[in-house]
Amino acid sequence: MEENKTSVFSNGLLWFGAGISIAEILTGMLLAPLGFVRGFAAILIGHIIGGTVMFLAGLIGGRTGMSAMETVRISFGKQGALLFAGLNVIQLIGWTAVMVASAALAANTIAGIGTAVWSIILGVLIAVWVLLGLKNLGKINIVVITALFILTIVLSVVIFHGNTPQASGEISFGGAVELAVAMPLSWLPIISDYTRTAKKPGLATAVSCTTYFIASSWMFLIGMGAALLTGQDDIAAIMVGAGMGLAGILVVLLSTVTTTFLDAFSAGVSGKSLFPKVSERTLALIATVLGVVLAIFAAADQFQDFLYLIGSVFAPMTAILISDYFVLHRDHSSESVNWLNIVLWVIGFGLYRFLLDVDTPLGITFPVIVVMMAASAAIHKFLGK
Repeated sequence: MEENKTSVFSNGLLWFGAGISIAEILTGMLLAPLGFVRGFAAILIGHIIGGTVMFLAGLIGGRTGMSAMETVRISFGKQGALLFAGLNVIQLIGWTAVMVASAALAANTIAGIGTAVWSIILGVLIAVWVLLGLKNLGKINIVVITALFILTIVLSVVIFHGNTPQASGEISFGGAVELAVAMPLSWLPIISDYTRTAKKPGLATAVSCTTYFIASSWMFLIGMGAALLTGQDDIAAIMVGAGMGLAGILVVLLSTVTTTFLDAFSAGVSGKSLFPKVSERTLALIATVLGVVLAIFAAADQFQDFLYLIGSVFAPMTAILISDYFVLHRDHSSESVNWLNIVLWVIGFGLYRFLLDVDTPLGITFPVIVVMMAASAAIHKFLGK
């Protein structure tokens, strides 16, 4: 219904908030050994590559009105898509935990009341965002994003003012590009959950990806600048040293909520495919609770490697989906399982894992996506399927 549709502005605001994230800042810190010029180039190249794929994935949802995991049916069939929906729920709960845990640790550095307490506070705020829902978040998001915008400008001034380069460490240019690509690509399994409700799908998808590109690149620059100019790898410690007590807490809390809310909400959307009798909102709240519990009781290094393994599922999956929708113009959603695409996805997954230690100027995700798109189109045309 038209009254339930979201505006281009609200979509852009939502994804600007997604880009302002402690995770982006921490990842940007890893690029400092390249120096500012080469690091900045890697950030731009990576975000252009990842943002382009993110746009194509979101456009499919916007045009069809389907959620991210519903669009997967186009390539893998009704039952085949359930595999990816289940994996997506697992990784989204996991990423909720990672985001909450890292933010709680940063917040506790600034104000030491205990990481468990901060995790619960973050969980409550995320739950409030879930309960408000996309349509009702408009006015609140304007206030929150405006506050974040101002606070991150302050943070930028603090980091880039009066420091001299002190960065150490080592990273290749291709490795840096891969890190920058990874952030926009991490949204592939969920962006359609938000573009599906847009009044103007094409424009809303373009604006969403552009605002995310700007915000995420900015956060990468803050992180890289912080490591390059202060010699530290702890953004919270830098905030404390600069006297950003309350302001630092607000940056950590608000940036985590505006980003992690999308993970929890989409866990509910994907979970609906598996549990059709339970509402998306209820499933999102369950995902939030599970994420907070994991953040409190599980060490991040116990499940982060598994999350990266699960995450590598979605690059070849999206490559096959883009090929079917934009190149082949084929729809397998009436089938139970499209086994040819399942086999292609397994090959793509294996290729991705095999190339993990290979260093190319453009990382490995982009080459894998290009190879799988070309292979999918060629094999389908050759077999006539």
